[in-house]
Amino acid sequence: MRVVQVLTQSGGGPVDHAVEVAVGLAGRGIDSHVVAPPDVRRRVGGSAGLTWHDQEATSKRDLAGLAGLARLLRSLAPDVLHLQDRRAGWVGRGLARSLPRTAVVYTLHGVADGLSDHVVGNLLADRRRRRDRMYYLHGERWITRWGRARVVSPSRAVADFAVHHVGLDPSRVDVVPNGVDADRFRPGPQAPSPASSQTSSRAPSGTGARPSLVWLGGLVPVKRADVLVEAVALMREDVEVLVAGDGELAPEVRALVAARLPESVREQRTVTLLGHVTDPAPLLQQADGFVLTSAAESCPMALLQAMATGLPAVATAVGGVPEVWGPVAPDLLCPPGDPRALAAALDTLVADPALRADLGARARARVLSTYTTEHCLEGLLRTYATARAERTR
Repeated sequence: MRVVQVLTQSGGGPVDHAVEVAVGLAGRGIDSHVVAPPDVRRRVGGSAGLTWHDQEATSKRDLAGLAGLARLLRSLAPDVLHLQDRRAGWVGRGLARSLPRTAVVYTLHGVADGLSDHVVGNLLADRRRRRDRMYYLHGERWITRWGRARVVSPSRAVADFAVHHVGLDPSRVDVVPNGVDADRFRPGPQAPSPASSQTSSRAPSGTGARPSLVWLGGLVPVKRADVLVEAVALMREDVEVLVAGDGELAPEVRALVAARLPESVREQRTVTLLGHVTDPAPLLQQADGFVLTSAAESCPMALLQAMATGLPAVATAVGGVPEVWGPVAPDLLCPPGDPRALAAALDTLVADPALRADLGARARARVLSTYTTEHCLEGLLRTYATARAERTR
């Protein structure tokens, strides 16, 4: 069976997920291909068993790139075409009827920011645009039916959006949660056991003796790094927060840190912007906890990576996050956009080493039971089999 994963993005959770899926399929003896911008292969360094195809399609206006992508997909003639972002989804589903022997699967990783509040728990992450309904509701419904595609959602929350707002047939929507490589993302050697943490805490990675928390993501509006900074300014406990990520809002976040956390409080509470971090695993292994402040999410890879590393988390109760983190620590789920609630939850976590160790152990156990790459692959293979059976009818 030849399976082709298609990406038009160069970074972010969907890219990490798609590459891990492709590697896992190759490990199972499947003829696994990745079509993606060259930056993806350069960042990953290639992978044994995978066949890579460099192809850029930088926007809807990049007609040459989109045409090249279409030609490449036709030439590969896959048994399963798995489309991993919106732009790839439009091209691949549009081509589906010219690929009569190819089963088409599209992963709806999330919802456009202008429609994000249509998903339970999410805030509106950006201004409502007139074209959003045309593209992401009516257009999604039409192109999915045209391409006879199966749709995968990483969370029940986004699957419900696909059915109740987009109008997709629920029998063609599968919930397959994202998975994480639990060997790559594993606790560091100094991770404490719950018993040993009654009197001591893991030594933090930063300066001083303050607990160290990691925030991981793009500095873009939907991730709400501003709420993180405001919450740290309101905290009672000493803490160091390391922000791993870059993006358009980096100058604004840096200015907010300087304004809300002046020199006079930096011995107690700091937020340090690290910029883009190529491999977050070592950073997570040295931390005491994790923070997620998004206004909207589905099944965030960053949270899964932190949980697999044995980190407790404070997270906003958006989209599929309660499905992932709620069974571990519902009291550490916060309303999005509320720095006071976030500060209170962070104080609870930072003040109690034993709680951190207990929740960290439970977090990793939850990943091992439900959210590994192997769990994800099993779900996707079921979807692939169903899609191929439907294609032959």
